[in-house]
Amino acid sequence: MTYLRQLWAIAWKDLLIEARGRERFAAVAGFTALIGVLFNFAVDWTAVRPDQMASALVWLAVIFGGTLGLGRTFELEAQDDAFQGVLLSPVPRDALYFGKVLSNYVIVLVVTVLVLVFFAVFFNLDWGGRPLLLLATLALGGLGFVAVGTLFSAVSSGTAIGQTLLPVLLFPLLVPVVIYGTSATGRILVGRPVNEIEGNLRMLGAFALVALAGGAMLFRYVVED
Repeated sequence: MTYLRQLWAIAWKDLLIEARGRERFAAVAGFTALIGVLFNFAVDWTAVRPDQMASALVWLAVIFGGTLGLGRTFELEAQDDAFQGVLLSPVPRDALYFGKVLSNYVIVLVVTVLVLVFFAVFFNLDWGGRPLLLLATLALGGLGFVAVGTLFSAVSSGTAIGQTLLPVLLFPLLVPVVIYGTSATGRILVGRPVNEIEGNLRMLGAFALVALAGGAMLFRYVVED
């Protein structure tokens, strides 16, 4: 079996389990809808324009909702030591990591689309007239988020406090994603030219590449300890 087929087999297995159970998707979708409802009624929109807060709220919903899903990455396989069977397979450790990243990334992309839909409905936003650029920005930032989150989900799954530990480990490392992601999103919403957003997109891309490379190298030591 080729490397890419091994990678896809891992990702497809996780996505198939998620499609059958829908546990992560239901939890994340409910959380995303709750955030939209809470902020819709908590903020006085006569004093604050929606596009002034939308950037921060979108990233808040994506990161917190995505973290809720990432915490369950290894949960099913941790039962009855099923993950040990995966480790005994001939799949390279980096292919296993990238497969997990791919399945988690698909879920985070679904979360991102839900966030955009919910916020467009609740706050009547047109996303600056450039929804594809906004989605691309969120997708690029989401890739770095998932790359780091998948690695630390493996770390936290081996501890007694599991999902409680994940945000403690993960959130400090997401500062670059939050800074450059919210900055790019805010400029898109107010209609700034693309050349003012390119720098933020490059930083998000660099973070994603470093996170993927670092995760692939460290994943072996995390799962084998």
